[in-house]
Amino acid sequence: MVIKEEFLHSAGAKLKQYKTDETIFYEGEISGYYYQIVQGEVKLNNNNKDGKEFIQNILSKGQSFGELLLFGDKPYPMNAVAISDCTILRLDKADFLNMLEKSPHLYFDFCKGLSNQLYYKYIMLQKNSLESPEERLKGIMDYLKSFQQKQCMFSFQVPLTRQQLACLTGLRVETAIRAIKKLEKEKALKIINRKILY
Repeated sequence: MVIKEEFLHSAGAKLKQYKTDETIFYEGEISGYYYQIVQGEVKLNNNNKDGKEFIQNILSKGQSFGELLLFGDKPYPMNAVAISDCTILRLDKADFLNMLEKSPHLYFDFCKGLSNQLYYKYIMLQKNSLESPEERLKGIMDYLKSFQQKQCMFSFQVPLTRQQLACLTGLRVETAIRAIKKLEKEKALKIINRKILY
């Protein structure tokens, strides 16, 4: 869900700066804010007992996070970490709920955003639990490409590194690299100047 920045400012949102690798919130903390990225990239992740990272999502300019938990009192099930220097609009939970109450038209947009997030979770759960490495990678690339106007082959430059693709799909980096090369041989994607075109 994307809310116009001026609307968020009028509701009481404040701009906050985060440095690369700075944690915005930790798994286990109680949710207290709606976050919307003005500039930069954020990853939502978990680490297992061995320290292996699993990336749930990577978000960029205009995308929001943290809003799902503002309707309950559950702790965050993941961390939010700045991948690059970020500028983020942060709106307090009470102000966010008050804004929605005063602006019912936002509820529809909010529900649409929730629907998209749930769809992504279902797709990734299905692909990551049942499919081959190639199908897992295609699943994430299909999802990312679905938001683009151009849908023809090789029109979408995947904005993720091989490491990020591996973390999003639960694969080892080496496995992800082999699968990407296999997909290139099968002409499912192109690699130009190390960039993946899908």
